[in-house]
Amino acid sequence: EVQLVESGGGLVQAGGSLRLSCAASGFPFDDCDIGWFRQAPGKEREGVSCIGTNDGTTYYADFVKGRFTISSDAANNTVYLQMNNLKPEDTAVYYCAADRYYCSTQGQFNPWMDYWGKGTLVTVSS
Repeated sequence: EVQLVESGGGLVQAGGSLRLSCAASGFPFDDCDIGWFRQAPGKEREGVSCIGTNDGTTYYADFVKGRFTISSDAANNTVYLQMNNLKPEDTAVYYCAADRYYCSTQGQFNPWMDYWGKGTLVTVSS
């Protein structure tokens, strides 16, 4: 059974930090790319960050560069997203997703990831 379980969301004031976790199971973790996506109420889903769990290659959306850091722990099949200097516009449901081939390429996020978690809500107050 494929599972991607997010945790770590919550309420934080602008300028604060949160660390999201994505626990993966039921598929070959090391053979997949894993990423974080987010969707604010009434807005389109957008890619946030990707990581190659095998080689550690990372990719970030421009709006989070310098603030967010993605990392992976292969021993525990877990991917993290450290979010610093949070802004109100970061408020969204954050989803963990995995794909057998790619999460991002040529400056574009893959909109059709194979597997998706149920999301964790991040609320940033001003």
